[in-house]
Amino acid sequence: MADTPDIADHSQIPVLWVCGPPGVGKTTVAWEIRSRLIREGVDAGFVDIDQLGMCFPEPAGDPGRYRMKTANLRSVVAHFQAAGARCVIVSGVLDAARGVEAEEIPQARLSLCRLRADHDELAQRFRARQGENAPVTEMLREAEALDAGNVAGTCVDTTGRTIGETAELVRQRCGFRPARQANGQPRAPRRSTTADGAVLWLCGADGVGKSATGFAVYQQTLHAGHTAAYVDLDQLAFCGPPGDHRLKAANLAALWETYHAAGARHLVITGPAEDAAAVKTYTEALPGAAFTVCRLHAAADQLAHRIALRGKGEGWPQPGDPLTGLPPEQLRRIAEAAAARADSLEHAGLGDLRVDTTTSTAQQAAEEVIARTGWAAPAEVPLP
Repeated sequence: MADTPDIADHSQIPVLWVCGPPGVGKTTVAWEIRSRLIREGVDAGFVDIDQLGMCFPEPAGDPGRYRMKTANLRSVVAHFQAAGARCVIVSGVLDAARGVEAEEIPQARLSLCRLRADHDELAQRFRARQGENAPVTEMLREAEALDAGNVAGTCVDTTGRTIGETAELVRQRCGFRPARQANGQPRAPRRSTTADGAVLWLCGADGVGKSATGFAVYQQTLHAGHTAAYVDLDQLAFCGPPGDHRLKAANLAALWETYHAAGARHLVITGPAEDAAAVKTYTEALPGAAFTVCRLHAAADQLAHRIALRGKGEGWPQPGDPLTGLPPEQLRRIAEAAAARADSLEHAGLGDLRVDTTTSTAQQAAEEVIARTGWAAPAEVPLP
């Protein structure tokens, strides 16, 4: 069966892109809009644009990786539409100098909404998120550039407003409405790429530390001198029922093709895999790449502890984290299910290697993964 095209001969899908400076609340507001649409019975896709550009060093001709992110967004929007989405909500920074042109995402009926806030409130929010030593001056400089820039679309001032108030105001001001129905019968998108390279996949049950460990491995890969990319698979599938490996794999193939063209030959991915069949979905989407699957494991008490912390909002601010804000009893049930999943994976022996993170920090686990796989050996520097 042919790949799902980025541009097809069917109707456009409404896309709302919520942009603005760091700390203004882009992701929180965009996620609230998406959550409200879901409660209204609308299958709304969501993606954080930062998750579509985690590839460094950035290309010399694309400072800020704006073109890279937009190219990946074009594919993700097409795949979400194929999967049955009636609209897509995007959060993330735009190029203050040029914004984004509608023809760059031809599948989208694009609405842009820039959030802003008074500088005192913006600085307060930024410090609350990043700490007292946050680079406030740099952030305010970016906010000023956006205020003075050429970003088209609607502007909503968030000063003194709650998340809910802002979300409602954005929808009203933009006149944003989803399509009345999905375009055709929803189907699993297909995408594959022959781009080669080395892929390290960190999988395991909820709470084992996939994202934290994987990102630490990615950072060490960059420090070793490689052009490398990082993908959190869950961030590629906010559309339809959760856990759709075919959707994740299609989006992963599109991203890897873009990153490979930018010079990346190392890819770190994180996300769950229930069995060998799930792994095969991804290896078939990237047939030219060499996969190493590393399963992380942790004892049940540690899984429960880490899941409880995520419920309190601790850890990295994952867009759409399903655990944040849940009551303790529900978190306990999730922890029990995670322990059962860990036992099942242990029994099946999934993966090329197993790393126990029970007593390890993310950095320690990353160092063990690298030592045991030989991943991220220092890149050879060409002679002058």
